[in-house]
Amino acid sequence: MAKAFRKFLPMFDRVLVERLAAETVTKGGIMIPEKSQGKVLQATVVAVGPGATNKTGTVTPVSVVVGEKVLLPEYGGTKVVLDDKDYYLFRDADILGKYVE
Repeated sequence: MAKAFRKFLPMFDRVLVERLAAETVTKGGIMIPEKSQGKVLQATVVAVGPGATNKTGTVTPVSVVVGEKVLLPEYGGTKVVLDDKDYYLFRDADILGKYVE
């Protein structure tokens, strides 16, 4: 996994995330059909850019760090394929929140 990110570094305030896998079985053991599975809105941050530059030239850092779990909007993001895996690129401002453990 680390090799792919040596080849790709997000620019400015972009955040590269990997969506978590969809639930395929309920707690009771019932299989959920693929059409009934909801879109996964949770993801893990795998790479971040240095931050956006404001009008005065100061860099505003990104608000998330690698390894954090975040909540994504239902739509948006740019799909990026690295080493045959799907990742998504979002702006820092598009991320809705992060999970605190």
